[in-house]
Amino acid sequence: MNERDSEIISQSLAQHDYIETIEMDSADLIILNTCSIRAKAEQKVMSLLGYLRKNKKRNPSLKICVAGCVAQQLGNSIVERMPHVNLVLGTQHIYALPDILETSVNVSQVYTSLSSDYDIPRFIPKGDEDLQSKSSSIDKNRALSRFVTIMQGCNNYCTYCVVPYTRGREVSRKFNDIIDEIKALVDKGVEEFTLLGQNVNSYGQTNNVREDGTPCSFPQLLRAVAAIQGVIRLRFTTSNPKDLSDDLMRCFRDLENLCPQFHLPVQSGSNNVLKRMNRKYTVEKYKELVAALRGYCPAIAVTTDIIVGFPGETEGDFEKTMDLLETVRFDGSFSFKYSDRPGTASLNLNNKVPEEEKSRRLYRYQERQNEISLENNSRYIGKILKVTVEASEEQTNEEYTYKCRALTNHVVHTLSNAEIFPGQTISVEIQQAGQHSLKGKIVDIPKK
Repeated sequence: MNERDSEIISQSLAQHDYIETIEMDSADLIILNTCSIRAKAEQKVMSLLGYLRKNKKRNPSLKICVAGCVAQQLGNSIVERMPHVNLVLGTQHIYALPDILETSVNVSQVYTSLSSDYDIPRFIPKGDEDLQSKSSSIDKNRALSRFVTIMQGCNNYCTYCVVPYTRGREVSRKFNDIIDEIKALVDKGVEEFTLLGQNVNSYGQTNNVREDGTPCSFPQLLRAVAAIQGVIRLRFTTSNPKDLSDDLMRCFRDLENLCPQFHLPVQSGSNNVLKRMNRKYTVEKYKELVAALRGYCPAIAVTTDIIVGFPGETEGDFEKTMDLLETVRFDGSFSFKYSDRPGTASLNLNNKVPEEEKSRRLYRYQERQNEISLENNSRYIGKILKVTVEASEEQTNEEYTYKCRALTNHVVHTLSNAEIFPGQTISVEIQQAGQHSLKGKIVDIPKK
């Protein structure tokens, strides 16, 4: 989602004759688009801003902008600590950046208001800048796969999460704006789309998204996008289990171009911890949902998010998370140690888990997840998978190593001395399995 916001910033500036450069030292405008979901990301922002002081001294006309969640969270305190920053731009203001830059920003300006009736502006890039920048700093191999924002913000208020405070209340993007953007990108050759939101499952629940006022659920949106001619592969993220409907799960059975991959964050295997997290579902319900998903689509790859060391998490609670891992056998996990975030309810919870204990639990969880991932991946050995070429990585003698991606989102590496292009769909027979990727040989390169 942050990557898509960065693209929106880049695309909107390109429409106003800005040219993106990979050389920061030569830039007239430097934008840091930031994340505050964990403390480490925020620390990196402040460290980089400190480094940029020398750029400002060398080029006093340089404009430095901090955008995104750290900007929203810290606001005026950024310019108090870093007076060389010209602009602080909160999450509801990124679409307005070109207009703001038209005004004088020689003195520090802060835009961090959050509106309760915010609407995501209609934004459809007008030219080729939506596929790549006018310089080499945008990955040209992304041209055939794009992110599309469908909603922003969250109403769930999980006790550990800053999103409602940095992204605002949940708002769904207009149905026609989403459809029009995807059609425009299809016309430019884009084949794969990932629909983005803090909780895509609740799309359309908090505001009218159709012009005629009729309701539109996420499964209805998903089916409409899947029906657009030229949409070859379709993905989405992220989902809250409490809003996962049977209608959405049926989409994995019914829609041929919906990739068999589901990221379903569980966060903990303990009902006691889930209750303190305000997640509004139980472990038993989560297991039922995964079983139903696999019933509709047996080949589906299920991944999750895990937080270890949440305040009050006992050894028994953690063992329940390990038990859940053994039961569900996730294809992969994004797992993290809990960290306090400003403004969240968990900041004031007692019984904080010592850092050393959090590290021990995280290591144990990740070690077992890696073993399970390898076991799961080994099932693909001998199978032929259709994969999409993403990039050529290196040349060995007369052969190139290519990074590809399977429909299940597995990374697949393969060698070839044939000419292959990013975006091509090829067939690969899997020969080796690793914890995080697969390797194989090409068995078919369809002619275009």
